[in-house]
Amino acid sequence: DHLWVHWLLVYSPVPITCIFMCYLIIMWAGPKIMANRQPVNLKPILIPYNFAMVCLSAYMFYEFTASFWLARYSLLCQPVDYSVSPLAMRMACVCWWFYFSKVIDLIDTIFFILKKKNSQLTFIHTDHHATMIFTGWAGVKYVAGGQSFLTGLINSLVHVGMYLYLRRHLTSLQLLQFFTVTLHTTYNLCAGGDIPDSVDVVILVYSVNVIALFSRFYYHSYVAKKNAKAT
Repeated sequence: DHLWVHWLLVYSPVPITCIFMCYLIIMWAGPKIMANRQPVNLKPILIPYNFAMVCLSAYMFYEFTASFWLARYSLLCQPVDYSVSPLAMRMACVCWWFYFSKVIDLIDTIFFILKKKNSQLTFIHTDHHATMIFTGWAGVKYVAGGQSFLTGLINSLVHVGMYLYLRRHLTSLQLLQFFTVTLHTTYNLCAGGDIPDSVDVVILVYSVNVIALFSRFYYHSYVAKKNAKAT
């Protein structure tokens, strides 16, 4: 085993699966518990929380960029360095932080429940959180680095905007992000790089799934509403 499989929440899928099961229970029970209660004022918590997440996302973006640059990564068909060299460990470390940040992101749902914004608890919200933590786990355990670094780099930048409340353009940025990942992965799959085809297929299926969900959300939230107002 390479060194980082023994890091927190990586060695076995059981801990992260248990965390996600608890998350689903909270999503089911939370709105029921809050049904007859007033929304909680979370401003004293959200301000430092969002600031901390902006800092974490910015740190990950910097580390992905620096590791990519210093290790002279190729943007196409870059194999994973499984050694314990400083640059390999630096990339593996930021991949772990990216995965762990997705676990932290689950707290967003608790905030929605406490603020009684149950309309935010949609299928796309749950699906996105679930797929991110499980693909994040698989990424760190099996391919911590290599060509998959691009997903973490772009996503970290998008999350800087998300936690700065740049909501107006967020969906467009997310769509652009996953279109880029889809094209990147398709090229690598066709080119036959050192990354296992199974990894590319999983990333490709995930990206297409997210594009479909976010495109539907974008249409109903912006295009359809704009047309309705025009008529």
